[in-house]
Order: sequence, then C-alpha cells, then structure tokens
Amino acid sequence: MTTFDDRENAFEAKYAHDEEMNFRATARANKLLGLWAAELLGKSGEAASAYAMEVVKADFEEAGHEDVVRKVVADLAGKATAEDVRAKMAELLPVAKQQLMKEV
Repeated sequence: MTTFDDRENAFEAKYAHDEEMNFRATARANKLLGLWAAELLGKSGEAASAYAMEVVKADFEEAGHEDVVRKVVADLAGKATAEDVRAKMAELLPVAKQQLMKEV
C-alpha cells in the first residue's frame, strides 16, 4: 500500500467518523428537544422519555429537520411556534455535541 492509499483511507475513516458523530449529535439534540416539549406538555418520567423517543423517530421521515419541527409544533398545539422550536433546536445542538464529547 502506498502513502497515498494510507492517506485516502485515513480521510475516509475521518469522514465516516464525523458523519456518525453528526448523526448522533442530531439524534441527541432531538431527544433533548423532545424532553423540553414533554415538559411543556406536562409529561414527566417514562412518559417524557417515550415522547422524546417519538421525536427522535420523527426525524427519519424525511431529510432535514422540518419533520421534527412539524411534529413538535403540532403536538404542542399553540404552546410554541415553529420559530420557537427551531430556536430551541439550534440551542440544543451544541449541548448535544458537548454531551457526546464528554462520553467519548
């Protein structure tokens, strides 16, 4: 194997790692968003955790995060706007990344 092949493999491994970390951070941020929304809905304990997992699963409906925004806004029924939810998502993504970095 040549040095070029080694570098190519290293770049591919780094890209795969970065993509996995981005996926995990987004999923974690969605879970945190679900817990935030659950609190607004008056849910706690297992009910809040179950709702947070519903929010995480909602992200698999389509590319991007609008599927999550639609679900949470609909579930909150006037307790938060789409802009509020997007702002909360933007606030929680760095928190989720920080939590993942502490786990690694």
